[in-house]
Amino acid sequence: MSFWIYRAAASKLIASTIGAPAREIAQWASHGICRTAGLLAFQANHSSTSIFAPEGTPARSIFGLSMFVLGICAAIFLIVSGLLLFTLIRFRHRDGDSEREPAQIYGSNQVELSWTVIPVLIIVVLFLATARVIFITEQARKPAAALDVVVIGHQYWWEYRYPKLGIVTANELHVPVSDAAHPTPTYLTMSSADTDHSFWVPELAGKMDVIPNKVNTMWIDPDKPGLYLGQCAQYCGTQHAKMLIRVYADSPADFAAWVAGQQHPAIQSPGASEGMAVFQRNACVNCHTISGTAAQGTFGPDLSHLASRATIASGSVPLTQDNLHAFIDDPAHFKPGALMPAMHLSDHDLDAVTQYLMTLR
Repeated sequence: MSFWIYRAAASKLIASTIGAPAREIAQWASHGICRTAGLLAFQANHSSTSIFAPEGTPARSIFGLSMFVLGICAAIFLIVSGLLLFTLIRFRHRDGDSEREPAQIYGSNQVELSWTVIPVLIIVVLFLATARVIFITEQARKPAAALDVVVIGHQYWWEYRYPKLGIVTANELHVPVSDAAHPTPTYLTMSSADTDHSFWVPELAGKMDVIPNKVNTMWIDPDKPGLYLGQCAQYCGTQHAKMLIRVYADSPADFAAWVAGQQHPAIQSPGASEGMAVFQRNACVNCHTISGTAAQGTFGPDLSHLASRATIASGSVPLTQDNLHAFIDDPAHFKPGALMPAMHLSDHDLDAVTQYLMTLR
């Protein structure tokens, strides 16, 4: 995470240095450093993106294959390095050695056969091991209790649809934990609304490309409750680095409670009616959906239960009232290149719509 954050910060600073006044650069640096430090602290308290900590069946299969390949490569490295070291020591130049070129040997059938057959055998073994993992993962039987989720990649956010549950949400995927006694894996049916994406949560499974006009499928079965982080692993545009993935593995009771909450229409607080009116008379309704209202747009994320999420901007910004206020005012402040335009609302309307959105649980 920190690599992408610092890279984005460096790019913005360079661009500002070239074309902006010194005062603007100083203001941006102050805000950028504070935001970066806060985001780093926010992410440090959550899950990692390491392939060396598998928490699901597909991830464990990939981890085992990776260790097998790493073991073979390590053995090759040690053998070649050992022979090289032996040669350097055994045949090093010594005082009194003749300067004459040593006898040259050509056409050794044994040597040529060895360096041809052995690499071929190694490649065949690696191919068969990889094919076995792919076959086992893709051909696994789908249990009757499996959860189906439709994943749609957008620039630069994720849409999740639960067709059997009637739920549509964005950026934060909730799934039940799965155990050997009661397997409840989650099957993800994936496609893209625009360009190429790649869904990757290293602790749960391998990468899966998300491509326009093409449907790919994969499955995950986290066996421990918790938060699992991922990333769009295919360069999909300017804000690729901030198209993050958050998978929440919930206990059966917690998942049932989440489903029940998401299936209810968005809670309309009487005290936020003014903000609701602001939302409905502006362009917000053209892109976003809020259940139980006239807002039925599908171009942007579904906001019906926005306040129940932990983040905005596809996981890159913690959801607080101040952050939401700043994002509505100027999305590029957090996410340059985001397709959502700056709304240019008055201060009064901006406060009202922010307050309204923070009630949507």
